[in-house]
Amino acid sequence: MSLQDAQGVQLSAPSELTYLHGGYGHMLPALERALEGKGPGESVMLQLEPEQAFGEYDAELLRVEPLSRYGKGVAVGMQVEEADTIYTVTDVAADKVVLDGNHPLAGMALRFSLVILTVREASEEELRSGVSLP
Repeated sequence: MSLQDAQGVQLSAPSELTYLHGGYGHMLPALERALEGKGPGESVMLQLEPEQAFGEYDAELLRVEPLSRYGKGVAVGMQVEEADTIYTVTDVAADKVVLDGNHPLAGMALRFSLVILTVREASEEELRSGVSLP
């Protein structure tokens, strides 16, 4: 799988992905629909708008907090969980910390390029657990 933004900028290194097909929540629904009925060797290229991917960017999920609340070890890129939201530290300056509760890809149109390598029936254990096993 290859992931790019709408301008063609590579967002992650191409990688292999194994998942359990059928609405188990491990894949973006629009992407899973595009893969429906595809078999080994077939390709899928798909652009998803923000509402189909990780949602629009929500400025309400951006917070500035006192650094003293998090201690000296806080650094850009760290994550903290508060009130069932995971925030990423995006800036540390003077005595303030900037926290962003948006998904890193929120607000972005995304282009997916995939080639199906293999397809197999799920085992009973996989169907019970909802997770693809190696």
